Amino acid sequence: MSYKTIQQIIAPPPPSMVGDGFRVHRFFPGNGIGNKRMSPFFLMDYNARIDFSAKKEPRGVGVHPHRGFETVTIAYHGSVAHQDSAGHSGIIEQGEVQWMTAGSGILHKEHHEESYSQKGGPFQMVQLWVNLPAQYKMTPPKYQAITKDKIQKYTLPDDSGLVEVIAGTYNDVKGPASTFTPLEVYNIRLNPTGSASLQLPEMYHTGLLTVQGGITVNGKEVAQDHFVLFENAGTDISITAAEEAIVLVISGEPIDEPLAVYGPFVMNTHEELQQAFEDYNKGKFGYLE
Repeated sequence: MSYKTIQQIIAPPPPSMVGDGFRVHRFFPGNGIGNKRMSPFFLMDYNARIDFSAKKEPRGVGVHPHRGFETVTIAYHGSVAHQDSAGHSGIIEQGEVQWMTAGSGILHKEHHEESYSQKGGPFQMVQLWVNLPAQYKMTPPKYQAITKDKIQKYTLPDDSGLVEVIAGTYNDVKGPASTFTPLEVYNIRLNPTGSASLQLPEMYHTGLLTVQGGITVNGKEVAQDHFVLFENAGTDISITAAEEAIVLVISGEPIDEPLAVYGPFVMNTHEELQQAFEDYNKGKFGYLE
């Protein structure tokens, strides 16, 4: 057994607002994690649990463009409504995932779902940006609504809890998400004193987020709302919960290609960025009110 070494444990950075509906701690890029250090994951925004007051007009983010990557939103509390210029729409609630492939270009908007907004209450989400390799950057946009009934579960031994497999495979249980490169994305839900073991390829970029509860990871204590970055050495991760805990694990095969990034576009070259802006300004990303 060869344990992965923890490179860094990162406390939640100061929060910022995305629109008026998402109060996020951006773990990366930043905090010593460069644009390619967690490739194919490019960005992680974490809306730690907060309470929103009731509001008649739903909070959120208005219409904006994307090209060259995917957005993955994982809901832990609250609910979010999505709509895009490719004709997709959907609502995700606690325990569900919205996986949007921007690909060649899309406009979308995300808001608190109307009935949640009118009641208010706890809200907690993670959004990941997943880079696409050059050959797929101009793939047609698509949308995967990964509802509770689609997420596959593995029951851990000794009443430890369960693993919800969103993408990839855990102990022969395969997740529903369709991905363009090899990815492993799991929610591990542990009972008090419960434990889980992972084996992930040495070369994969791997991290985990403590969504709820304190845990011990490969012998090191990690508090709630912290991000753990692993070195690219070893394959094994051991997680033990000090209390009821939820851990988001992300791991993937790196995309070893140049990056050119500006705002909502993640491309390979400066020329592709210029083209993205031109296409957006010409209305080639479609229309969305």
